Amino acid sequence: METVSRQKAWEILTKYNLEPFHLQHAQTVEGVMKWFADDLGYGDDVEYWGVVGLLHDVDFELHPTEHCIKAPELLSENGIGQDVIRSVVSHGYGLTVDVKPEHEMEKVLYAVDELTGLIWATALMRPSKSVSDLEVKSVKKKFKTLNFAAGCSRPVIEKGAAMLGWDLDKLIDKTIQAMRSFEIKDV
Repeated sequence: METVSRQKAWEILTKYNLEPFHLQHAQTVEGVMKWFADDLGYGDDVEYWGVVGLLHDVDFELHPTEHCIKAPELLSENGIGQDVIRSVVSHGYGLTVDVKPEHEMEKVLYAVDELTGLIWATALMRPSKSVSDLEVKSVKKKFKTLNFAAGCSRPVIEKGAAMLGWDLDKLIDKTIQAMRSFEIKDV
């Protein structure tokens, strides 16, 4: 696996993304990916997983209709290798690209990308505005309310859990734990 520094990944991300929401989402997915790397026994690859998480939506702000299609061009122009590019692009599987998540890391990215948004939106509805006291049942309730955080694809979340061989409760629980480990309040 190619080594890309977090600093270089951040510089690339911020070259194409300026919206605080997108930057916060990228940092959230980065933190979740790092937590999962450690949790799933990939401790030596924590930084790599984090960089993939940080860069996963590199093309979204400028090219929302070509998401995961423009990413290879933007990343390769900035010296990012094919292993990172493949992993980044795989989270658009079945939506904009046909690159199927194969490595466990790619499956985690596919599963948690949309879920982090749903969890964050659920947490913001709580008095604490935090994931620190958020429970799986609260997220499940909002998961079933399709007009809540409507941009977070429930089918993608469910498909991601299935790819990992987990039920939805396990995926939600682990993702909440991951988000608690570094909770970002502001960019």
